[in-house]
Amino acid sequence: MSTTTVRADPRPAVAGHPLRRFALGAILLAEIMDLLDTTIVNVAAPSIRHALGGGDSQIQWVSAAYTLAFAMLLITGARLGDLVGRKRMFLLGTVGFTLCSALCAASDGAGMLIGARACQGAFAALVIPQGLGIIRAVFPAEEMGQAFGAFGPVLGLSSVLGPTLGGLLVGSDLWGTGWRMIFLINLPVGLAATLLGARAIPADHGTAGARRLDLPGVAVLSAAMVLLVYPLIQGRELGWPAWTFASMALSLPLFAGFAALQRRRAGTGRAPLVEPGLFRGRAFRSAIVVVALFSAAMSGLMLTFTLTLQLGAHWTPLHAGLTFVPMSVGIVAGAVASGAVLGARFGRRVIHAGVVVMVLGVLGLWASLGHWGLTVTTWELLPALLVSGVGMGLLMGPLFDIALAGVAEEESGSASGVLNALQQLGGSVGVAALGTAFLSWAPTHGPVTAAGWTLAATALVLGLVGLAAFALPRMPRAEQQH
Repeated sequence: MSTTTVRADPRPAVAGHPLRRFALGAILLAEIMDLLDTTIVNVAAPSIRHALGGGDSQIQWVSAAYTLAFAMLLITGARLGDLVGRKRMFLLGTVGFTLCSALCAASDGAGMLIGARACQGAFAALVIPQGLGIIRAVFPAEEMGQAFGAFGPVLGLSSVLGPTLGGLLVGSDLWGTGWRMIFLINLPVGLAATLLGARAIPADHGTAGARRLDLPGVAVLSAAMVLLVYPLIQGRELGWPAWTFASMALSLPLFAGFAALQRRRAGTGRAPLVEPGLFRGRAFRSAIVVVALFSAAMSGLMLTFTLTLQLGAHWTPLHAGLTFVPMSVGIVAGAVASGAVLGARFGRRVIHAGVVVMVLGVLGLWASLGHWGLTVTTWELLPALLVSGVGMGLLMGPLFDIALAGVAEEESGSASGVLNALQQLGGSVGVAALGTAFLSWAPTHGPVTAAGWTLAATALVLGLVGLAAFALPRMPRAEQQH
């Protein structure tokens, strides 16, 4: 059987779009805004509560409102890019996100801030899914690995350094802004992403044949995502009452109904929200498993180790955040190496190497805590954190390029939305599962033992990532004959 790989840019311009690197810069700036806003707010939560008032649940929703709106609308945002053009949706999203950031900074009450955060999440869901499709449109096949490899350092650095930056901004109280600076910093970044995107991203008018948004699909999928994500966000804080499990269980028939609806629409010639053909290929099915499991492992690792350092060793948020700097350095080194050289030469084997190195780093963290306990210092954690970061970088560098290896151009919007949604869901599941495990074990067994067990669980999840990766294509965008 012959399988034809679709090139990133089927047009005659083999060299790619002349401003493609600036377009990539705009995409990465948007990614930075999104990732910082998912991690930076938790550090500022005490300051926000002191300034605006509100109970524990309201302060939790400052973060949860963003996550829920983002997860609910990701796939819809991707499909809108197919319908009306990715450049239009990207610019609409960056402008809206920037304005909502200003509203967050200007909030005079917890209710206004929660509403503005939900708007931020909704506009982020318009921006983020466009990135992969734009990269495929402007970069030639031979540069695709390097372009996707740039995501590794940005994703890693933004995720790891978000809490550190949040602590610095709140603590420095620039011009008396206090916690508001964590949102004001988005204004120059959002403006730069918008101007750069308007200049460098080529205009497009949507995918041929995609004419109307699948509104029933949007409604069913949004309801299913809310039923699944909402209890994952709130369950750990509320002690997992019965309704959280009932809600997650109820989401399953809705997801099944959504899948049936998409097949029926595709069979009758109407444009579905998600192209069913995506899931016929083993490569893409395994890719979403790899992305979800890796996101769960990474998010759970970050939360568990942060809780250990802050609740167990009583480190300040800033001290704990700065301790993760070696991991950031490792992520950059691993991602640059895999994206620039290793990914194109060794393909899937780089992902497996990344899994092995990351597992060694996680086990090193476990050994460090076991040896030094809660008296452990940043310097004693440095080697294991650096190794963990290198493994993350190696894995992330070629992952998306390989994941999209067999995806046709007309399916790239759906593919991007699904990958981003599974990344978000995986992260939520990892935080809920590993965070709950740590907080359940710590009171009876101590934070060091609890951290060790959760780090062991993280290593097991990474092992599943390695197994699932065997079903990925061996090489990114290779023309394969089967």
